Order: sequence, then structure tokens, then C-alpha cells
Amino acid sequence: MDNKTSEKRLTGKVAWVTGSSRGIGRVIADHLAGLGANVAVQGTSPTSTRAFNEADSLTAVARTIAEAHGTAVLPVWGDLTLEATVKQLAAQIRKEFRQIDILVNCAGGDIGAQGTMGKNAGKPQFNDAVFVTFEDLKSVLDRNLLTCILCCREVAPEMINRNSGCIVNIGSISGLAGHAQEAIYSTAKAAVHEYTRCLAAQLRPYNVRANVVAPGPIVTPRFVASRPIDETKKRTDGPLDRYGWPIEIAKAVEYLITPDSSYITGQVLRVDGGGQLWPA
Repeated sequence: MDNKTSEKRLTGKVAWVTGSSRGIGRVIADHLAGLGANVAVQGTSPTSTRAFNEADSLTAVARTIAEAHGTAVLPVWGDLTLEATVKQLAAQIRKEFRQIDILVNCAGGDIGAQGTMGKNAGKPQFNDAVFVTFEDLKSVLDRNLLTCILCCREVAPEMINRNSGCIVNIGSISGLAGHAQEAIYSTAKAAVHEYTRCLAAQLRPYNVRANVVAPGPIVTPRFVASRPIDETKKRTDGPLDRYGWPIEIAKAVEYLITPDSSYITGQVLRVDGGGQLWPA
């Protein structure tokens, strides 16, 4: 269903989507705004949007989404691996919107210490379980796991106090299997999955749900820049042996933050076209 024709089922809700300056996170933010939510979009810097030429600035992303859907969109930026920064950004969002009803942790990626502008869009040079450098190891763990935990720790207490709220953490099918490469990224995402299960167990008495969406290979500008691409798999329909698209992740997030999934928490939902068919 197209964003513009979707029912405005999130009207009155406030969503914070981390890692939404570009890629999957930006599409999630746009989709939730299309459903009527007021949205906070976040990037590491005000111009992190430029890494793969997706926009000139985070402010421009916010303006584009707001104009498209008629909702309020707040741009915030800062390093989510720093506890003080996470608290500061959450305070900005609460000052603007009063509260945070929905948290989507999309910040992450298999990006080492060199950052997104490094070779292969920032993937560590030695991307295995043994020879990865300490700097790259720490960068990948912090970028994927620490950011998720810090943001959940900041937002969950207000949801507990209201007995209401939804958290969706973006994991990966990489966290559900062993890999000779992307080993630390796989480890970090597996930890995100388990942290979310623990979080869900703690939050269930308060009517707060926490789940994971685990994408398969999804076409984004960084995805294309970071690996060889099979052009025959860049389809939007037909056989499921194809790449996925960010809107397909956004719609899975929609499911997990609406009453459609009111009795679902602590789950890992693969969105991979059936690429993995064993138990999570």
C-alpha cells in the first residue's frame, strides 16, 4: 500500500527513528509520517545524509518528509554511542513533542573505524572473527549494539510509566547464522536480538512491546556501494529470490508498532523473502 493512501493510524503518536538520515531508516521515518506520526529523524551529523548522496542535510530530509505528509518532523543529530548525547537528543524530542511513543533503532551497519566513506562503504578490511582490528571490532559493536541499548534505556522508562509504547530494533539475518566474514556485525546483531528478548520480558507487565525486524539483503545506496550486485535480483515482484526494498522493512515495522501485533513481543521477524527458513 502506498504511503499516501495508507490509513493515518499513527496520528497523535511520536516516533523516534535512529539512523534515519538515509537508507532503510529514512524510508521507515517517511512511512511512519505517512501513517500520521510526528517523527524525529536522527543522524550522526547534520550532513551524514551526504555519504551516499541521498540528501544535502538532515534538515532537508525532515523538511521533505514533513511536506510530503503534513506531519511534524524534527531533525536531531549526534553520536548515539555516547550516553550523554542519547539523553540530550531524547530531551530535544520530548521538548518538541512531549513524549516518545515509538522507538525504532535503525542506527548500525557493518561499518568499521574508517567510517562510511572508507573502502567498500566502510566495511572493515579484515572482516572476520580473528584478524579484525580492535578499532574495527569496537566500532561495529558500538555502532550496532551499544546504540540500541542506550536508546532503549533512555526511552523505555517513560513507556513503563505510561503503560504504553512500542520498540522495534533493526537486527539482521546475519545475526541468525554463522559467517566467515561480517563476523563482528553478525555477533552484534545476534546480541541485539537477545537484548530485545530480555527487554521484552522486562517490559511485558507494563504493556510495552519490543520486537526485532531482521532484514535480508535490502537495496539502498550503501548496499550497492559496499558489494558486488546481481542486477537480476533488483526486482520488486515475481520470484522471491530477489533483493528486498526499504519499504518492505518499513511495512514490517508498521505491523509491529500497531494493534495488528498487539499480542506479539520478544520476537525476531525475518524480512528476507524466505532466504532463511530455520528456527530463529
